[in-house]
Amino acid sequence: MIVCHCTNISDTEIRAAIDWMRTADPQAIITPGKVYHALGKSADCGGCMPLFLDTMRSSDNLEVPMQLRMLSADGTQVNVAEKRSKVRRKSKQIAAA
Repeated sequence: MIVCHCTNISDTEIRAAIDWMRTADPQAIITPGKVYHALGKSADCGGCMPLFLDTMRSSDNLEVPMQLRMLSADGTQVNVAEKRSKVRRKSKQIAAA
């Protein structure tokens, strides 16, 4: 099935690109941009993006590798308890009023 008419990308090409990327680098985080790049194409109008993403999500090789889950930007493991709390401080101007 054709997913993107602008660049003529099919669902089988998307799945094949994801499989190829996962085989080449098992720890890769696969994004739509990387899939387009692997196919030698780029997004045009963006109208296909919902179907493109659904096709990507249906692939068995898309999920983030276990060792990369819950990592921070510097590569250290994130403790969920250390994340920002839901309580928001009031600005000094609002508190003074």
